[in-house]
Amino acid sequence: MDAPSPDDPLPNGDREPLFSSLNNATGILAAVSGGPDSMAMMHLLARWAPDRRPPVFVATVDHGLRPEAAEEAALVAREAEALVLAHRTLVWTGEKPKAGLQEAAREARYRLLAEHAREVGASHLVTAHTLDDQAETILMRLAKGSGLTGLAGMRRERDLGGILHARPLLGRSKAELIALCRENGWRFVTDPSNADERYARVRWRRLMPLLAQEGLTARRLARLAERVAQATEALEIKAGEALADAGPETGEGEFSFEALCLVREPFEIGLRILAQALARIGLGNLRLHRLETSLERLRAAVLAGEPLRLTIAGALLDLARSGRLRVRPEPPRSRGR
Repeated sequence: MDAPSPDDPLPNGDREPLFSSLNNATGILAAVSGGPDSMAMMHLLARWAPDRRPPVFVATVDHGLRPEAAEEAALVAREAEALVLAHRTLVWTGEKPKAGLQEAAREARYRLLAEHAREVGASHLVTAHTLDDQAETILMRLAKGSGLTGLAGMRRERDLGGILHARPLLGRSKAELIALCRENGWRFVTDPSNADERYARVRWRRLMPLLAQEGLTARRLARLAERVAQATEALEIKAGEALADAGPETGEGEFSFEALCLVREPFEIGLRILAQALARIGLGNLRLHRLETSLERLRAAVLAGEPLRLTIAGALLDLARSGRLRVRPEPPRSRGR
């Protein structure tokens, strides 16, 4: 099978060319680990309109957790050089945490990639997340009791500290990319951790064939995520309109609005109003159950006409008897008193 042109539309109903979202990039940094997904992405990027595409740079992150990682990075460097693409190995140095290692490694990876993107003048970072990765993410979040925002899965694009993080392969299956590598002679490596059942993602991956037999395929899970994302966008717009009608005011280090909107609107809208208000003072990534508990208490206080003070994720919520809610950073706590 010949490698598809990146300028051709995607299969399975996707009408846009593979890298159409990158047309306005001033530079592209491709995160390539050496696995089949990212190696296929690198080759496809190299084939994409070389006479008119933005500059493409390649980076491999060595977390320093496996002895094979340096050799894998060297393989990517050789393959990138053969494609006339500049490559850099980014090393995660320093002490590694004993708990939460995967999450810490993920944060370090994106920090290193974003920093390097700025160094080379790339406006976009691309990673090779696939349809299968999306399905596994949705199942893992579902198992953890995620809300609608979590069930929307990974976005095709997101802001990463001023760098646009794009996932152009999110509509492609892993099997298709492995087949592309094998049939076109594109070298790749296999990470042994992908078979280590100590990791939740690996255990879910093992379950996917059984779920597919019952109709719960990766593509259907990804389609669910798309529909949830559409619903989430509509809810966010409605919440923003409700907040705008609630007389918002911005003061020095704080934000306030009439809290009656938290009662008038459905609970899901109220959650998003509260989250948007907290975002105004720079707080995000809130735990859903904390947000739900805070909203329940605020709604009860508003209905009773009572004042209320509570904290959430470093913020102080101060509801006056008049019904106006002030949101501001929680003051430093005095220790030893």
